[in-house]
Amino acid sequence: MCTPAAKPAWVDVDKLITSLEELPPPLAASVSPEEKIYITEIQRRGLLPFAVTPHFASLARPEKDDPIRRQFFPDLREILPDPCALDDPLGECHFRAAPRLVHQYHDRALLLAAGTCAGYCRYCFRRVWLSSAPPVTVDDLQPELAYLAGHPEIQEILVSGGDPLTLDNAVLSDLFRHLRVARPGILLRVCTRVPITEPLRLDSEIIALFIAFRPLRMVVQINHPRELSAPCRAALAACVSAGIPVHIQTVLLRGINDDPALLAQLFRDCLDLGLSPYYLFQMDLAPGTAHFRVPLKQGLAVYRELGGLISGLGLPAYAVDLPGGGGKIRLYENVIAGEKTTPAGNVYVLKDSNGKEWHYPV
Repeated sequence: MCTPAAKPAWVDVDKLITSLEELPPPLAASVSPEEKIYITEIQRRGLLPFAVTPHFASLARPEKDDPIRRQFFPDLREILPDPCALDDPLGECHFRAAPRLVHQYHDRALLLAAGTCAGYCRYCFRRVWLSSAPPVTVDDLQPELAYLAGHPEIQEILVSGGDPLTLDNAVLSDLFRHLRVARPGILLRVCTRVPITEPLRLDSEIIALFIAFRPLRMVVQINHPRELSAPCRAALAACVSAGIPVHIQTVLLRGINDDPALLAQLFRDCLDLGLSPYYLFQMDLAPGTAHFRVPLKQGLAVYRELGGLISGLGLPAYAVDLPGGGGKIRLYENVIAGEKTTPAGNVYVLKDSNGKEWHYPV
């Protein structure tokens, strides 16, 4: 059923940088002995691999606090214990309708269509799943397709992973076709980081594929203005010019983008390219990511100041996925209902739409 790919449609994942020796010379020279030891240790433990595209690595500077370097370079703090961490921080296991299909919200579902990324973000909330995710083909997705066919209330499918744009164009086209057979007219939402890490992937061939499968929207994660390189800007502008709506998601990351002026610059740059800022996410509680977490009250202060720096057109919704399966809620002033001391430490109390309490670390 799944059409075999004659050749990769983008830079082969085998060409990702996965060793220090392959890094650009200024970055390679900046690696400390401790970092070398840690990369060996994550490989030994089977944790989220070290991998980055040559393009994204070229955007980084040698300084250890560089906001691009920190996003892909392993950190010794990833192995520190975190009592609040969850292997499945969004609680997706509670909403699995099929092995790779998550149906948490009434009118939309999430398909984990790929188990690979074009490089690995160290703050990834699916880092535990990605560390062991097997490859997938359309032949493997029969339970997912059958579920979609039997649930007409699902009007939108989030095609995610991993990153679906690591799939070959022929495989991706076959996947889209089968989704549309199962649910004719369903909106395809392609969730990806590839336009940032490997912008040449968005060539005329894949844009034509997107056009052929409209209604289709692309959601791209962009965290810092420097990620909008010239090739990235050209690729995203080409999508917009072709009539493919592009929405932006940003993760609020400590020491990387937790600055209202920097975020305002990022979202203005996105608006100028015809991209729509969509969500600014508070960090999910994945293992090994606590050093990226902006304290919630600080995040609220950042968002409040950001709202005074940019118009509503460029202001995304500030949101968090309630840990363990509570779903997404918007964050705003007075959203914190209280504080508690728990075995995991001091936590804020947040409430979902039904008034149920959920905890997020102070």
